[in-house]
Amino acid sequence: MAAVQILRADFAIPTYHQVPETKHELDWADLATLDLSVFDTPGGKEALAKQLFDAINKIGFFYITNFGLSQEAVDRQFAIGKELFELSTEEKLKFRADLENGGYNGYKPLGLREIRPGVHDNTEIYNIPKFIPAFERTHPEIINGNREEIEHFARHISDHVVSKLLVLFAIILELPEDFFLQKHRYTEKSDCHLRYMKYHHRTQEQNELLDNVWVKGHTDFGSMTLLFRQPVAALQVRTPEGQWKHVKPYPGSITVNIADSLEFLTNGFLKSSIHRVVAPPPDQADIDRLGVLYFVRPEDDVILKPVQSAVMEKLGYTKTKDDSAVGVTAGEWVKARVASGVGKGKKPRSEQNEVEIIGGKTAKYYD
Repeated sequence: MAAVQILRADFAIPTYHQVPETKHELDWADLATLDLSVFDTPGGKEALAKQLFDAINKIGFFYITNFGLSQEAVDRQFAIGKELFELSTEEKLKFRADLENGGYNGYKPLGLREIRPGVHDNTEIYNIPKFIPAFERTHPEIINGNREEIEHFARHISDHVVSKLLVLFAIILELPEDFFLQKHRYTEKSDCHLRYMKYHHRTQEQNELLDNVWVKGHTDFGSMTLLFRQPVAALQVRTPEGQWKHVKPYPGSITVNIADSLEFLTNGFLKSSIHRVVAPPPDQADIDRLGVLYFVRPEDDVILKPVQSAVMEKLGYTKTKDDSAVGVTAGEWVKARVASGVGKGKKPRSEQNEVEIIGGKTAKYYD
């Protein structure tokens, strides 16, 4: 698959260079790698679906390669994110997301959430929604000046990466190939978004106070999360045996994890992956961890109830796993989960293992 060319705006941005990987040998997770260039070859979809089926039976994380974007195009997005977060706090707050009411798009300030008594989070986030009329909004000039390039990047992910993965899930479940595509149309309202994210590094004393855990173990809200290669080794996945293992930043890859909505829709067959963020190893301890991610979420009005699938019936995923999820739409679930994490009176995340989200449905957090 030929890598698409980047569309460069006349907006001066310094070239971004990825930081070196850690030299420490960490306990890396054994994850499958799907070569998306195989997708359009004879029998390719079926081969990838079988590989993915075997992978998700073990753990809901996997890598994809040959996804049609050059490293230069990916690094340009890191460069835009870096410049965005270097704007003044006053400027960034002009574009603050309405998080308290479940709004996700725009800027999430540093330190908004209390994660331990008296200790706040170390993340800044900027979410860019789908480029459709329903989500038109104001952005900082660094975004406006590079809009064409950002939109091209986001649409490529949706049209040529996400769409293929959704077809593979349908093949696995012996459903029509477009089954999940029809629940994730780009033209319809959903909370899909491109994210720039910055973890500010912490001192050794801060890390000790947090037991080296920056973000407690959790699942993501939507269908899938795509994380572009991030060399700062801080992401860990929880294995079925309850062990935490690091996710290695393979060159030229995207790390993909399955999220809540696909678990609801498949009654637990596709498992929402539990993951967390920890303090990086010593040789990366003083580096801010910059990320570029794409979050895939069903259309707002999709009801999160199990689909009918012969494969699920054969494997025993027939009885509704959690009645409290029935009747909740994808849009309601996302807004409720966002709002549950902010606002006055919220307990620090370290003191919570389970939080009610909506209609009796809860989200769990893991140490």
